[in-house]
Amino acid sequence: MRKVVVPVLALAFIIACTPTRKTGAIKTRYKVIADTETKVLQGYIDRSVLEHDTAFKWFAENLKYGTADPAAVQAFKDNAASFNVVIFGGTWCHDTQNLLPVFYRLVEKSGFPEKNITIVALDRSKNGPDNMTTTYHVTNVPTFIVMKDGKEVGRVVEYGKEGQIDKELGEIVAANFGVSN
Repeated sequence: MRKVVVPVLALAFIIACTPTRKTGAIKTRYKVIADTETKVLQGYIDRSVLEHDTAFKWFAENLKYGTADPAAVQAFKDNAASFNVVIFGGTWCHDTQNLLPVFYRLVEKSGFPEKNITIVALDRSKNGPDNMTTTYHVTNVPTFIVMKDGKEVGRVVEYGKEGQIDKELGEIVAANFGVSN
């Protein structure tokens, strides 16, 4: 009997302690992984998780710098209803800490809806919920995937080919959905 009760109680505790909030099309559902260097999240998160946790000061700080590519802003603005973006990143990863704010500058300037964004937080081993890294063939973070009707139309991995992820994402959107004038 004790062998059954302990795992059930442990599972109930984990579920009770896992933060969940309904945002847009997906609930934020994540867990905090024990780590000595930084706070590591694993699961589904959104921008507000990063903005409201003092462990992620890097988000607000890095959001201040730079501008969004004007052509990318226009492509996102003109086609916002046509696509979604799935982002795989690590709260522990310096590339994610630098590039996720670049993406959100593009979101702010274009008015791209938060409900069209899914952020999948990965642990240091690049494991996430629901076997998503295998499903989407993710090996490096961050990975930004542009989706149309549940199918990938393009992606930018880490700093991309040109080192301007906003520009490259805008090019993917413009090439797949056209830019209205």
